[in-house]
Amino acid sequence: MADKKKVEKVAKDTRWIWQNILLGVAFIVVLGILASIGLNLITRHGKTVTTPDFSNLTVSQARQLARQSDVNVKVVDSVFVRRLAGGVVYRQQPKAGDMVKKGRSIFLTINSVVPRKVVMPNLYGYSVTEALSELRNRGLNVGRLNYVKDMATNNVLAQYCEGKEVKAGQEVVSGSVIDLTVGVGEQDNKTTVPKLTGMKYLGATDAIRERFLNVGRVTFDPDIRSYADSMNAVVYKQDAAGTVRSLGSGVNISLTLDPEKVPQK
Repeated sequence: MADKKKVEKVAKDTRWIWQNILLGVAFIVVLGILASIGLNLITRHGKTVTTPDFSNLTVSQARQLARQSDVNVKVVDSVFVRRLAGGVVYRQQPKAGDMVKKGRSIFLTINSVVPRKVVMPNLYGYSVTEALSELRNRGLNVGRLNYVKDMATNNVLAQYCEGKEVKAGQEVVSGSVIDLTVGVGEQDNKTTVPKLTGMKYLGATDAIRERFLNVGRVTFDPDIRSYADSMNAVVYKQDAAGTVRSLGSGVNISLTLDPEKVPQK
């Protein structure tokens, strides 16, 4: 009889242990699910949208498009481009087509109605990547990358505006084109042509320079008659994407307003 009670007590204790183990496991699982749901709500995990193209839109048009696209826009800077209408979006960050979280702020640079001046930064010794970023932050545009033999590969050796060397601290008109003289060594002097088809003009030229190349011959379809048209045109033909070129080589592009001319693949 005593043995039977002992066995029953052991069985009861074993059930109690397993019940607590199962309850503990269930608690951890539920806690994990709740944590995952909470994290998704906080970070909006998986809820991303494609950044729309705000170029050539007025600020009010950009805000309307932003609302429709579940993003926000903020005007953070202005440049002055004589051939572009005043008050329209000239550049944006992140770029059109980038994937961003819903509610993300897209920073806009608009074209000023009147010219303003900015201070030229000191780019000497900067890498080309750093120089491109600094010029954009100042509302300046990159022109040609002129490569010369030097130990400092891809480092800026000189900076020019309208053919004249411009010193750090000098004032230049916002939106001015800055040409850079850049060093190139015997090695690491090659780069790959990016795929540009489907990109708008400014996005394509940015992509070319980010690969340490220059914009070569630009051909516009006959129906592209204004500067605004050129900003809306997209690349439908280019030098072979993926080919290897020397740093500073030119990349030829052709642009159109006809979406049917743009290759789908």
